Amino acid sequence: MVKRSLRASLSGVEQAKRAFAHTGWTQENLAGEVGLKTRQSIWRFFTGQPIERQVFLEICLILSLHWREIAVDPPADFPEPGAFGTKLNSQGTAQASVLDIDTLVQQVRSQRQDKIQDQCGTLQLLDVNHPVKIDDIYIDVNTLEEIPSQQWLELADLQRFTPKECDQSGLGDVSQTQIAGMKAVKIYSKLRVLGKPGAGKTTFLQYLAIGCNRGIFAVDRVPIFITLRDFADESRAAGEFSLLNYIREEFLTSGISEVAETLFREGRVLLLLDGLDEVLDQERRVVVNEIRRLSEKYQKNLFVVACRPATQAINLRRFTDVEIAPFSQDQIVAFAQKWFTTLTKTTIQAGHEQAVRFIETLDLAENMPFRRLAVTPLFLHLACWVFHHQGKFPTKRSEFYKQCLDLLLNRWDETRGIERDEIYRGFLLPQKLKLLSQVATLTFEQGDYFFGQEAVEQQIGDYIRDLPNAAIEPEELQLESEGILKAIELQHGLLAERVQGVFSFSYQIFQEYFTARKIVASHSLQASDRALERLVSHITEPRWREIFLLTVAMLRSADSLVQLMKQQIDAIVAHDPYLQDFLAWTSQNLATPPPAAIRWHFNPDQQQVLQRYYDANQLLLDCLNSNCEVTAAVRQQIETTLLLPRKELKEREWGSAF
Repeated sequence: MVKRSLRASLSGVEQAKRAFAHTGWTQENLAGEVGLKTRQSIWRFFTGQPIERQVFLEICLILSLHWREIAVDPPADFPEPGAFGTKLNSQGTAQASVLDIDTLVQQVRSQRQDKIQDQCGTLQLLDVNHPVKIDDIYIDVNTLEEIPSQQWLELADLQRFTPKECDQSGLGDVSQTQIAGMKAVKIYSKLRVLGKPGAGKTTFLQYLAIGCNRGIFAVDRVPIFITLRDFADESRAAGEFSLLNYIREEFLTSGISEVAETLFREGRVLLLLDGLDEVLDQERRVVVNEIRRLSEKYQKNLFVVACRPATQAINLRRFTDVEIAPFSQDQIVAFAQKWFTTLTKTTIQAGHEQAVRFIETLDLAENMPFRRLAVTPLFLHLACWVFHHQGKFPTKRSEFYKQCLDLLLNRWDETRGIERDEIYRGFLLPQKLKLLSQVATLTFEQGDYFFGQEAVEQQIGDYIRDLPNAAIEPEELQLESEGILKAIELQHGLLAERVQGVFSFSYQIFQEYFTARKIVASHSLQASDRALERLVSHITEPRWREIFLLTVAMLRSADSLVQLMKQQIDAIVAHDPYLQDFLAWTSQNLATPPPAAIRWHFNPDQQQVLQRYYDANQLLLDCLNSNCEVTAAVRQQIETTLLLPRKELKEREWGSAF
C-alpha cells in the first residue's frame, strides 16, 4: 500500500537545508511556492517529521532534490512523478511505466472525457428548469484587445460619446477592432478574459473545454476546468492553496494518478480558471499568487482566467487582458434563432420564424431601450423569455428593468450559490436601491453620464453619513466610500469604470430608472407634488423623455403628473398672442379643410416654441398610452383639451393656474 505521508532522513534534511540555503528564501517564501497557507509543513519537513506525500514531493521538486534520496524508506511501489499507471516487474512488484507524452495526453483525455462533458457540456439558464446543451445555445464571442478602463482620458474627452455608446462594454467600441475569442486564446498563452455580469465568460470557458475535449481545439492538450470559488473553499478546508495538488485530486476522481506534473512540465495543459471575482476578498490575493506561481513555473501551457472588470486591478503578471465585446446584430440574431428553437421545443423552421418576429419587434424604435440592454447573453435571454411568454415587450418597461436589476442585485449570484464579501456593512436591499437612486439622480440632474471617482465617492459618503451608527471620521468615511464603490462595481456591475478614475452606470437606462425611482419615492414620502413639479420643469428637454415615461408607469396614480404636464405644456405657448391665434384657428378648423389662401408665417423663435410644444404634447400622449394608472375622467379631460388656446382653456375651466 502506498504511503500517504513521507519524512526526510537525517542526511536528507541536511541535503535539503543546503539546497534551501542557496535559494535565499525564508520558510514562508517556500511555503508560498508550494502553495501552502502556513509554513507548518515546511518546518516539519526540515525537522524530519512526516508530512503529506504530495507536499513532500513538491518541496523536493522546488529545491531540485530527488525525493527518494531525501525520504526515509521511500516506497518502492510509489510511481515516479511523470509516470502514468504501473506495471509489474519480474519479481511481481510495481514499477513505474513512463509513456510517450503524446500517448499520455490521449489516455488522460480519454479517461477524463466524460468528466469534462458532464462539467462543461450543459448550461443552467435562468428560469429554465432543465439543463441546456451548450451547443444548442452558445454563440461565438468576440473580444476587445483595448480595455477602455485601462486608458487615461479626461472627463471632457468623454463628451463625444453618445448614450448608446455608453451602454456598450466600453466606449465607442463599435469602431474598435474585435477578434474572435477562440483566436485570442490561440494568440495569447496567458489570457485574462474580462466581462460584465452575464456577458458569457463562464460559457466561453466551458466551450473551450468542450472544444478541446472533442479534439477541435488544442488537440494536443488536456483540458482542465476549475471554478476558483470551489478551489478556494476546498483549499481553505484543507489548510493549503495548491492548484497542482487540487488538480491531482481532481485526476484521482477519474482514476488517474501522478501525471499532472508531467503534463504541466511538458506544456500539455489547457487550464481554464473561472470566476476570480467570486473568491472572497481575503483569499483572492492568495489565489492570484497561486495562479501566478503555476503559470510562471509551467509557462509552456495555456492559461485562461475569467473575471469581472473590477478585478483587473489585481495584477496577473504576464497575462494579456481582453474584454468580451457586446453582441453585434448578427450575434443577436444567431442567439435568438438558437434560443427559440431550443427553449420552445419546436422545429428549426418554426423557431427561426419566432426569432424573426422577435428581432423585428426588438428593432422597432419604441423598443430601443430593450435593444440597448440585449447586447449580453443574460439580458438577451431575459428579453427572449419575456417575448416568448407575452408575444411582445411589456408596455411598462419599468417592470422589465426591475427584473434586470433584481438579476444583478440578487438572483444572478443566488442561482449559482455565490456568497460574496458583504462590504456594504449590513446594507439591506432597500438601502442599496436608495443609494443607487441618489447617485443616479444627482448625476443625471447635472447632465452627467460620466462622473469622476472622487465625485461618486463623495455622494456615497454623504449617504453613509446619514445612516445610524455611521462612520464620522473623515478617513474612515473615505475608506468606506471607496469600498462600497468597488463592491457595486464588482458584485453587481451597475457602476463601471469606463476609463481610469471615471465611472458611469453600466447601462444608461439604469441611471434613468433609478432617477425615476427616486422621483416616485420622494413623491410618496412628501405627500405633495413638489417632486413631480421639479420633473415637469424638464418637459421640453429630450434627455428627460425616458424619465417621464418611467415615472408615469411607476406611480400608483399618475393623475397629478399628467395634469401637471398638461399645465406646463400649455404654458409653453401661453404668452405669444400670434401662437394663441394660430391655436384658436386650428381648433376651429380641425373639422373642415382650411382655405388654400391662408398661410401662417412664424419667425425662428416661434418655430422652436411650436416644435417644443408639439414634442411635449407627443410625450404626454405617449405617457397616457403607456398603460399608466390614470383615471378615466382625467384622461378624457386631457384628450379633449389638447392643442387648445389659453382662452378656450379658461372657458373650460382648465387653466385656472393662469
